[in-house]
Formats: sequence, structure tokens, C-alpha cells
Amino acid sequence: MIASQHGLIASPISAATVALAGLLGGSGIGLPQILLVTIPASLVGVLAATLSVAFRGPELAEDPEAARRLSEAAGRESSQRPPLTGAARRRAIAACGIFLAAIASVVLLGIFPALRPVFEHTLDGAVETGRVEMGRAIMIVMLAAGGLLLLLVRADPEKALRGSIMKGGLTAVISILGVSWLGSSFFEGNRQEIVGGISALIAARPWVFAVGLFALSILLFSQAATLVTLGPVALALGLPPSLLLGAYPAVNGNFFLPTYGTVLAAVSFDPTGTTRIGRWLLNHSFMRPGLVATLAATVASSLLVRVLLPQ
Repeated sequence: MIASQHGLIASPISAATVALAGLLGGSGIGLPQILLVTIPASLVGVLAATLSVAFRGPELAEDPEAARRLSEAAGRESSQRPPLTGAARRRAIAACGIFLAAIASVVLLGIFPALRPVFEHTLDGAVETGRVEMGRAIMIVMLAAGGLLLLLVRADPEKALRGSIMKGGLTAVISILGVSWLGSSFFEGNRQEIVGGISALIAARPWVFAVGLFALSILLFSQAATLVTLGPVALALGLPPSLLLGAYPAVNGNFFLPTYGTVLAAVSFDPTGTTRIGRWLLNHSFMRPGLVATLAATVASSLLVRVLLPQ
């Protein structure tokens, strides 16, 4: 579960990466530079988290409660859906191919900006040209992939609308828009007080910004909403864009409270019963690997930024 959260910051098509690319668009740091930092940093974080829990507790073969639960799960295997065959399997393979091609297209558009279309627009009577920015290019490619899935592999729109992913996505969109609007309104109305009050602290101790990202992500349950809310604040304070990229992995604080949907799903999915929420709520199975992964990935990202993107 922790690895899936850090996979979002290393994905070129996640909402969080799109938000970060938009914030850093005018700084010379594009998608290739972002991925060059986030992919190895997330791998370091996940490896550290894995090692932090690899030797905890007894082996499953020596745990009587786990053995009992596994035997019960084995008895229910007959009720599981059979694997796909025939035309359904071919459509599933084609759907995966379309999705992977879309990801490859996004990466190519980020590495080679010249591939993105150039458009003209009129501003105050003058005709200006511009290139489609990376965030919108990602959305265009993924929407096109969705259309191809409907046309070529006959994906069922009604099932997609009823699925948990669609519900979660719509909830995230509403949350991001609402929180971003509220946060932006509050910030713009109190810009001088906020900037003047915390600029000296962050300038003296830049790591405080990473702590802020982590704390806000706990409350918002969204990496993208956290970046959209705090990213403009960091840029308004005059912090270098490289600092924002270095602190990017700190947005993975969703695991901290055991009320996040992925945390609850992971607890229910584990047939051994070894993934649990403790009596004191915060002493759950995800706390140690989550803290270790986020801290290690943030430190690795900050170091990589200094090495790969010198100012």
C-alpha cells in the first residue's frame, strides 16, 4: 500500500505529477527532470520501507492465527471469478496495450517538447504563438486513450461509472477544486501576512516546507490537492523550484490516519490478519513503513536535485 502511494509521485500521468509539472512549468524543470528525480527517490523510499518491516514478527508459517485465516481463504477460492478467456481476454490485452501506449506517449511528449502542438491565439489584438503545456498534453492523451478504449475494445461506460475508481476520481476532483479554491482565496486575501510571517522561517529552514506538505496531505488525503494548495505559497515566498521538487515525496502522508480508503482496503484484503489497525489508531501496520518511505524518499529526492539539477 505504501509503495502504491509513492508510485504516484513517480508516475508521469498521476494528478500529483501533473500539478507539479504545472507549478514548475516556467522554471525550466519539466517532466523529464521530475521523473529523473522522483523515480529513483521513490525506489529508495520503498526499499527502505521494505527493510524496516521485513524482519518484524514471526514467520507466517509459525503464526497460528495466520495459518487459520489462510486455510479459510483457501476454502473460498472456488467462489472466485474464473480467469478471462477468448474474446474477453483479447479485449483485456488490447486495453492494456492502449494504456501503456498512452503512458509512453506522455513520456515522449515530456522528453521531446517539440512533439507538443503549437497554437496561435490573439491577445490585445496581437497574435501570439504558444506550445501546449505538459499538464494539458497529459490530459489530452489520456482522454484520447479513454475514447480508444470505448471504440476499439468496447469498454462499458455504464460499468465504469459505477466502479469504485470513477467514484474515487470524482470525489478527488471535487475535493481538489473545492480545497484549491478555498486555499487560493484565503491565501490571496492574506498574502502579505502569510508571506511575511513564514518567509523568514522557511528561508532559514527550507525543510519546514516539506513538513508542511506532509501535514497538509494528512488532512486533504490527496497529493495533488496538497501541491495545488501549498505549491503557489512556496513560489510566492521565492523558494527555488528545485526545493519544491526535492520536497515533492513529502506529500505522501495519506497513510498517517487509518481512515484513508486504501488503508482500510489493505486491512480487509489481507487474508492473514497481520495487517491491522491498533487499539490506539495511530499504531497501525502502515505507520512505520509509511514514515520510513516518505522520509527516505524526501531525503533522496533533495540530494538528487542537488546533484542532477545544480542551480
